[in-house]
Amino acid sequence: MADPSHDELVFLPLGGSNEIGMNLNAYGFGPADDRRWIVVDVGVTFGDSTTPGVDVIVPDPTYLEGENILGIVLTHAHEDHIGALGWLWPRLKAPLYATPFTAFLIREKLRDAGLLDEVELNVVPLGGTISLGDFEVTMVTITHSIPEPNGLAIKTPLGTVLHTGDWKIDEDPVIGERTDVETIRRLGDEGVLAMVCDSTNVFVDGSAGSEAEVKVALTALIGSLTGKVAVGCFASNVARLDSVIRAAEACGRRVCLVGRSMHRITAAAKSVGLLEDVQPFIDMSEAGYFPDEAILYLCTGSQGEPRAAATAARSAGTPPSHQALVAGAARRGPGRRPHRHRRQTRPHRGRRGRAGRCAQGPLHPGRSRRDGAGRQAGGLSEPATVTAPSPGSARARSRCPRRCQAHRAGRCPRCRPRRWRRSPSHGRCRPTARASRSA
Repeated sequence: MADPSHDELVFLPLGGSNEIGMNLNAYGFGPADDRRWIVVDVGVTFGDSTTPGVDVIVPDPTYLEGENILGIVLTHAHEDHIGALGWLWPRLKAPLYATPFTAFLIREKLRDAGLLDEVELNVVPLGGTISLGDFEVTMVTITHSIPEPNGLAIKTPLGTVLHTGDWKIDEDPVIGERTDVETIRRLGDEGVLAMVCDSTNVFVDGSAGSEAEVKVALTALIGSLTGKVAVGCFASNVARLDSVIRAAEACGRRVCLVGRSMHRITAAAKSVGLLEDVQPFIDMSEAGYFPDEAILYLCTGSQGEPRAAATAARSAGTPPSHQALVAGAARRGPGRRPHRHRRQTRPHRGRRGRAGRCAQGPLHPGRSRRDGAGRQAGGLSEPATVTAPSPGSARARSRCPRRCQAHRAGRCPRCRPRRWRRSPSHGRCRPTARASRSA
């Protein structure tokens, strides 16, 4: 029998510490030659201009390969916490533990990776406790932008660690419960060895804004607009989806979801009882039959990702309207600034599109920040940019990059009011008349 005096409790951050995304943390217990491990989260981060040709980056789990891993506990369903499971689970091969909403999305990831029949996925109720060898892990309800975010109270014979997961302080959350302050206070009274805190803006001064304030601002903004409206936000931010949907309905607009992840996340939300009292979503094939003032497009791609729905809609000229407003209800994300800049300077060009006019509004409360005492999270973050197209842009009058079929039929929203002809030299379109500013 092993000598308990040789037992150690160790923390091994393989990703996510001192960086954004790519969370993979491990806790080990026991002597150095016979250590048992639990893993907390297996996430990704996204490539940017510093990693050309790389879209997704995952942690390196080499150290844990061949180790005795008792289980993998997922705190919540954001990509930076579960996104790498399809790639890394075959190297870790341990049972998964998650609450119902997170488990729904994990199943979809495992199905896409062809691993669904191989992985043991255990669904844990909110506030539930998992016993994994010397570890006793209790889910602690916290507040975040996605359903069922959890902190983890990890109890061992050598003491307790509070692993927060992503969190913020919101006294009036749109979805889910408020942070379980009583449980956290009780853990503190019992004694905590360490608090492993995961919050993007925790070192920034300020106090948290509430998602309820965002819903009020969105309702006022959407109600002031005419024509079609498209709103881009993270699909996984279910609180923001709820705010946009209810703001649209309050203004007499039906909602059309654009992007596969939007459909996947809303299905997961409905599976746990969220978004049940909203009107049915409009299919993209039917949205064109609605009056401009009666439809709102809810798109993925708030950060301007090249393959996201909002960017694809802009590039293709949809939604096709001479008056459209594109609102980005999200904060600039790390690794997304170049794409976000291009989306802001090249918004959807409708029949009279123009880039360059921006307004600021309280459309994103931000993640957790600290207050002056260094204890409370939150803060009204950098507001999102709302880009309002209007006529006469020099960029909108530049050469059309598309082939000629749409132009010959007179349907190209980028070319009007110019007439275009086919150029035999390069097979693309060139203008034959100067644009009229009065058009």
